[in-house]
Amino acid sequence: MNTKTLCVALLASTFLAGVASAESTAQSTAQPAKWPAAKSQGLIDPATEAFVDSVLAKLTLEEKVGQLIQADIGSIKPEDLKTYPLGSILGGGSSPPLGAPDRSPQKPWVDTAKAFREAAAQRVGGTHVPLIFGIDAVHGNNNVVGATLFPHNIGLGAARDPELIRRIGKATALETSAAGFDWAFGPTLAAPRDDRWGRTYEGYSEDPAIIRQYGGEMILGLQGAVAPFTGGKGGVIQQGLVAASAKHFLGDGGTDKGVDQGDTQVSEEELVRIHAQGYVPAINAGALTIMASFNSWNGQKMHGNKSLLTDVLKGKMGFDGFVVGDWNGHGQVPGCKPTDCAQSINAGLDMFMAPTAGRRCTTTPWPRRNQA
Repeated sequence: MNTKTLCVALLASTFLAGVASAESTAQSTAQPAKWPAAKSQGLIDPATEAFVDSVLAKLTLEEKVGQLIQADIGSIKPEDLKTYPLGSILGGGSSPPLGAPDRSPQKPWVDTAKAFREAAAQRVGGTHVPLIFGIDAVHGNNNVVGATLFPHNIGLGAARDPELIRRIGKATALETSAAGFDWAFGPTLAAPRDDRWGRTYEGYSEDPAIIRQYGGEMILGLQGAVAPFTGGKGGVIQQGLVAASAKHFLGDGGTDKGVDQGDTQVSEEELVRIHAQGYVPAINAGALTIMASFNSWNGQKMHGNKSLLTDVLKGKMGFDGFVVGDWNGHGQVPGCKPTDCAQSINAGLDMFMAPTAGRRCTTTPWPRRNQA
């Protein structure tokens, strides 16, 4: 091959790669007009917003960054919170309570929550924001020995009983809050499409109609019905209830060949019709948080997809809560790493689940978030 032919070949391959990249971007950019409308209920009121604004005005840059980060109790100690102003901690699936085995009853978990909260309150200087403690209470408070366990979602879907789902949510909330947690990472609203996916049992059904029936009921069970704000004496979360997290937004059950955290290669119409149906009732029921998914949609990681996290979820679907990431999922976005991912924040993520990198995240130089 002569030099001229080689140059032409290189130019052609570069052009075709650019065309393929542009087509991939177009296929993973959502059009909000195609999505169903929903609206969060009772999550915003003027008095609370004014209070939040007054707190934000007092926070240092480090404290603001800290509020975006959730670390796992297996990688951080209570004493660390006297230095690092993290916004949240979680008890991961294999992370034990302090000084106790993973399979522990209620008290070690209560003591763990108390130790972390007390340490966070002892941080010297600055503005203190209460710590949020989350856990995967996905079929009952399953991390705590002695808690009531319920069937996995695949079994509950077979029951065809939405009212039962609300009762299960209420029981789960009571036992989760009693163990010291504020936040349950559920319900899972996946629509499994390929039985080779190892997490198929986490979905209620492959039928989006069943998922739609269940999504709002579990939110109401975990959080309770939305109550009006009355001078700080009312609100969504009351004693014995917890914040819910509808997950995983979006398309976790539809990946090609069932590969976990893989690529969901479907049209936007199918993404809406099959995979988004559980989120409409969940948002309408007042879901406080939604968790972003590990998977990609037509080549673009959900943790970096602004068209879905912001334009669709927070725009057309009217979600007023906050979006939390999944376990270091932001680190899978091209150009990102677990300790540094401005792309996810700019896409619409509100809190990084950075289980093993919590302390380093608060000391990493962060680019400014886009103001657009």
